[in-house]
Amino acid sequence: MKVLKSGAKLNKWQKVVLSSVILFFLLVLFSPLPSPLFNTPHTTTLHASNGQLLSAAIARDQQWRFPISDSIAYKFRTAIRIYEDEYFYYHLGVNPVSIARAVWQNSKAGKIISGGSTLTMQTIRMAYGNKPRTYGQKIIELFAAVKMELFYSKSEILKTYADNAPFGGNIVGISAASYRYFGRAPHQLSWAEAASLAVLPNDPSSIYPGKNEEAFLKKRNKLLTKLFDKSIIDEDDLFLAKQEPLPQKVKSLPNNAYHLLHRKMSEGKTGISIHSTLDANLQKRAANLVNIYSKRWAGNQVHNAAAIMVEIETGNVQAYVGNSANLGQHGQYVDIITAKRSPGSLLKPILYAAALDEGLIMPNQLLPDIPLFYRGFSPKNFDRKFRGAVPANQALTSSLNVPFVHLLIEYGYEKFHQKLQKMGMASLDKPASHYGLSLILGGAETTLDELTSIYAGMARSYVRFSERPLNKGCSSSDYFQNHSEQINPIPEELEEYGNLAAPSLGFTFRAMQQLNRPGQEAGWEQFNSAKPIAWKTGTSFGFRDGWAIGITNKHVIGVWMGNADGEGRPGLTGVQAAAPLLFQLLELLPGDADFNQPFGSPQKICTLSGMRASTLCEETFSISTPNYLESTPTCTYHQILHLDKSEAFQVNSDCYKVSSIKNKPWFILPPVQAWYYQKYHPAYKKIPPLAPDCKGDNKLNTFELIYPRQFTKVYIPIEQDGNRGFAIFEAAHQDKNATLFWHLDDTYLGLTEGNHQMSIKATKGRHLLTIVDSNGNELKRNFEIIN
Repeated sequence: MKVLKSGAKLNKWQKVVLSSVILFFLLVLFSPLPSPLFNTPHTTTLHASNGQLLSAAIARDQQWRFPISDSIAYKFRTAIRIYEDEYFYYHLGVNPVSIARAVWQNSKAGKIISGGSTLTMQTIRMAYGNKPRTYGQKIIELFAAVKMELFYSKSEILKTYADNAPFGGNIVGISAASYRYFGRAPHQLSWAEAASLAVLPNDPSSIYPGKNEEAFLKKRNKLLTKLFDKSIIDEDDLFLAKQEPLPQKVKSLPNNAYHLLHRKMSEGKTGISIHSTLDANLQKRAANLVNIYSKRWAGNQVHNAAAIMVEIETGNVQAYVGNSANLGQHGQYVDIITAKRSPGSLLKPILYAAALDEGLIMPNQLLPDIPLFYRGFSPKNFDRKFRGAVPANQALTSSLNVPFVHLLIEYGYEKFHQKLQKMGMASLDKPASHYGLSLILGGAETTLDELTSIYAGMARSYVRFSERPLNKGCSSSDYFQNHSEQINPIPEELEEYGNLAAPSLGFTFRAMQQLNRPGQEAGWEQFNSAKPIAWKTGTSFGFRDGWAIGITNKHVIGVWMGNADGEGRPGLTGVQAAAPLLFQLLELLPGDADFNQPFGSPQKICTLSGMRASTLCEETFSISTPNYLESTPTCTYHQILHLDKSEAFQVNSDCYKVSSIKNKPWFILPPVQAWYYQKYHPAYKKIPPLAPDCKGDNKLNTFELIYPRQFTKVYIPIEQDGNRGFAIFEAAHQDKNATLFWHLDDTYLGLTEGNHQMSIKATKGRHLLTIVDSNGNELKRNFEIIN
């Protein structure tokens, strides 16, 4: 063999060969490859924490084309290669043998019946948009295929083909085909199923599930036999695979967590695979319970329900049911979990815990439950009754409005507004003055998402109090497995302010465990045998929203019932509508609620007042309290009274022998509180009057004016006859049998007994109201009548 020497000239044939090689590679290099190869929209898919498909939304071009896969399942990869391009791993994009065979077959038939295309060439053909088959187009695809082999690995080429191959109808790609024909992921397919899908892309319009089944079956079994001949499957596998039926029709894709999928899509996350923290089994069972339960309420024209279940330890949302799936046009596509609604009483536990943190109250301390008129705001309890004074924990358990408005006044609604914002209530987008005291009664809208997140944060702070403080709640990142989206920690300057101390949360959760739910929460008895969880319900004004929040040591569940359009319905209360669903959902979860962790050291508490016991408190009990509650005031309700021997009268040294005076501790409420309190507590002892023959002032307040307060501006409306009407003023006396004498600007108006209400008619301007009781005690109050 001659070797070309240096400087020697190429002969004619060598030049031809070299020129051909150079020309070939130039044609290859300059062959256009689309960039990207496929610029097509994709289906958006939502997956559970275990990878299971939960829901999917079709691509913009109405094709079921799943997002690009990470890899191809072994069985399908093997089946498609054996069926379409057995020598895929041995050629450079073009198989000369296949090309020669195709030319011979087409020449013999007088038309194009075979393309001789490799998988690479088929991928290029799809990338070019499946242009008409011509010899010229085939040559272009040939050069482009070689170029693709130079720039892409075999696995990339095969994956690209599998993700974009047609499988009949509007189904594109192996992932979509696997779910639409067999209802499971590609890696879960059997050999028969993988072979069935492998034969479809070659001629998806001719063979199709339910169409040309004889030809379909013949092709599939021929491929299975070839797999056996190649020793890829054994004889048993071949036999069993051939017994499997062909798919008969297209299956529906799962539609779980529909609202979470579309929530993510509304944030711009489309055409991708979304991997969530949802528990697939729990999600399905929770959605089923919500749907069944919601249908029962449809008869009362309550058509919508929502629920969210959060794992406390991780903050992961494990079930997200954005709305019930009832029939009819009732707003089922609205994601209630993110919809702003009035929460009713659900902010009361937060205020209770915050007030404990500030040392404003002790857990059982009495709160006023008396009529309140504050800057035009006059709240009422659900049952329209007043109890005088109620322990704070009982006020929370009974969801009383008035005591918590009094508590909010003391705490400060501006501070509470900031506290809620720091805890993650982003829906508070207006200044505190916009909401005022109504903030505690549902005057500020929030979402089920926010509320559940806040309570999950509170529970996490309690459960892990020694490890980390309360965070700002769970954001949308807690729904998805994407560490780059995890919530940022609270800045150091906000951490202390946003935190609720674990002992305060413990007292709060224990109060929420008490099942005495009177008034608006009538019907609570049905839950006595349920798990001993901490729970709270809420009802918005007009019976538009029923809420329930349940807390165990491991999970927080939020439930909402109502109508998406905001229509109120009778009986739509938290306890009647939402609580039963809450307890059904709790049965799906393990664990109970134990919030009895002791904090601090035992402290004596006055039984009657709930404050730290003073030396005057005769009845006490002990609870463990943290150090920040050790400096709260001692009982101010017990005072020493100087009594005669019979204890029927108060006396002093001017009228009674000092050695005979009995000094006795006495539980004394302010007059207005006492007037209402004694209706519910017959054992309450009224203050003994001053003995008739004793001189001097009784320094204890015996009566008060409920309305108006000092310097109140009063508007009296004009009646139909054109004259100004009346204002109703009200007073309360320690002695329920007392008589009160009413005077306006030194003019006597009349007397009242028992129920001390007086109709007042006055002209515009300032006035002085004077009230005198039968013992000569006097009360004066300035007020102003305005237009």
